[in-house]
Amino acid sequence: MPEVTPALKINGLTVAYDSIPVLWNVDLSINPGVMMGVVGPNGAGKSTLLKAVLGVVPTLAGRTEVLGKRFTKNRQQIGYVPQRTSVDWDFPTTVLDLVTMGTYGSLGWVWRPGAKQRKQAMAALERFELAEFAKRQIGELSGGQQQRAFLARALVQNAPIYFLDEPFAGVDATTEKAIVKLLQSLRDEGKTIVVVHHDLTTICDYFDEITLINKKIISTGPVSCAFTANLLEKTYGGPIKNCGIDCGFRDAPVELKGLPAESNDA
Repeated sequence: MPEVTPALKINGLTVAYDSIPVLWNVDLSINPGVMMGVVGPNGAGKSTLLKAVLGVVPTLAGRTEVLGKRFTKNRQQIGYVPQRTSVDWDFPTTVLDLVTMGTYGSLGWVWRPGAKQRKQAMAALERFELAEFAKRQIGELSGGQQQRAFLARALVQNAPIYFLDEPFAGVDATTEKAIVKLLQSLRDEGKTIVVVHHDLTTICDYFDEITLINKKIISTGPVSCAFTANLLEKTYGGPIKNCGIDCGFRDAPVELKGLPAESNDA
């Protein structure tokens, strides 16, 4: 069989803030059509990993390839959904305008979005059940609706790869399950989904593969191989007791009580 070109390939990625390493010599390869969870403790560098790949934060070393090409030549192939806490929800723009911004990359610097792009944006809003809110100011939406609006904006990019930074933070359980279903449908269409995530109890239900990280990669691969008690202990820096969760672990499943909630990590 022909060798599959990774959707994302990272080699030797190193990032430091004020000379303090945040990510150290990270190697990671993700195949197309995979839904990958990125998990680790506060300050582990999960969000920084996404931002470093996107060029939002400077790197000390490393090379990133997107679909076999340097990121600088293929940057439009990644759609990004930031943390809600990093967005100015008072910005005077409507939901439709926000989603239409996702078409800018395909238009270039000269052209402005027209009827075709607004039609694409409305189609994305309909898919995410937000069409009735198209004329609302973005700050008037609920937390779950705001997340879906940014997902819709990413969708109109028609990118093969999507990065999502804590997309379930601040949303209720029903909305979370709806968002997961939408992400999995994108995965089933062949998209590659990379999600910074913190709730260990949902890993087995949400993701095909997982990357455990704490400044460096501890483990990466299929959930049944890379999400074990021993590897979690290495990731979080302490023993994690068995509580009987079953999703195909090679070692004992993990107790989730007492693990810190996460948001806005480095």
